[in-house]
Amino acid sequence: MASKGFLSRVMVGGALAAGGALWALAPRLAHERKGRGVREVPDVLYAHRGLHDAGSGLTEDYAASSGEYVALARRMALQAGYGTADFLGPIAPENSMAAFAAACEAGYGIELDIQLTADGQVVVVHDADLLRVAGDPRRVENLSYEELSRIALFSAPAKPGDSKAYAGPDEDDNSSAGDSVAADSVESAETVAPQGYYQHVPLFADVLRLVDGRVPLIVEYKFDTMTWDARCTELMEQGDALLRDYEGPYVVESFMPQAMGWYKKNHPEICRGQLAVEAQFDSAQPQQWAAGKLLGDWISRPDFIAYDWNGGEGLHVQTARALGATAVSWTVRSQEELERSGEWFDRHIFEAFVPRQ
Repeated sequence: MASKGFLSRVMVGGALAAGGALWALAPRLAHERKGRGVREVPDVLYAHRGLHDAGSGLTEDYAASSGEYVALARRMALQAGYGTADFLGPIAPENSMAAFAAACEAGYGIELDIQLTADGQVVVVHDADLLRVAGDPRRVENLSYEELSRIALFSAPAKPGDSKAYAGPDEDDNSSAGDSVAADSVESAETVAPQGYYQHVPLFADVLRLVDGRVPLIVEYKFDTMTWDARCTELMEQGDALLRDYEGPYVVESFMPQAMGWYKKNHPEICRGQLAVEAQFDSAQPQQWAAGKLLGDWISRPDFIAYDWNGGEGLHVQTARALGATAVSWTVRSQEELERSGEWFDRHIFEAFVPRQ
């Protein structure tokens, strides 16, 4: 009898745990989405950080197919009026006006990232600092937009197809692309704009004017911490204010559940998504593991799940999908990856190759 009682308690406990997990990762209910008039994630392919000829994904691992992609990015950027055909450096680096114009010309949707500058401007940039994209170790949050506008993304001697910018060493320095540079070694009092053609971190407002509804947007609210503070709220308010004046199609997403929880509370009519990636369990930071299992979705109740394409077959992702969430893959970098992820995802964010549909 005792063993039967123990087994019953185990079964009840297991059922409660499973029910709790389902409650935690469940997306917004379909009838609520319908009642709010929430739009689906538009069914197009999304160019990761724009259609770019320098930056994310352009590594040796994908060199076999990235040449065609880089050529397309340059051709579309030139068609949109950026750069010249004889310009040897990158014309459309990631998250630049030229890269977004190129994506529009090619007819791809755009995925992009927004952050705040030191002077409270909303800009489009992925990393917390500029080392990878400009060879400058300073942090975006410590620079004004005026300073950012004078820092070239992937400037010479970088070449099209580079994944990292050169760190801008002195002539007698043997540093190479992506090497660490001390922040205090960069002149911060006066940043002098380079001569000739270059692209820089753009204002989100300028990007919205450029796109002007031609293609749909996936807008990621980017945070360098999982701790919510006043600056996080400021980014939400300012980013949303710009989007509410924008008439084109867009959805929003973030790795931070509180950010999409902000949309849940303040603007439930907007399609919102939870970004996530599988993480190893760490007793010191269990929230990262839980977020990777979508167990923070109770905060955001997302309409879509944007997940690392390698983890799309996970039970938690497919459960959320079965419960009504649209599954969006990031970031596929070859035709093979696109075809493999097609079984698990409904939408795709891509780079480094030209997708065949």
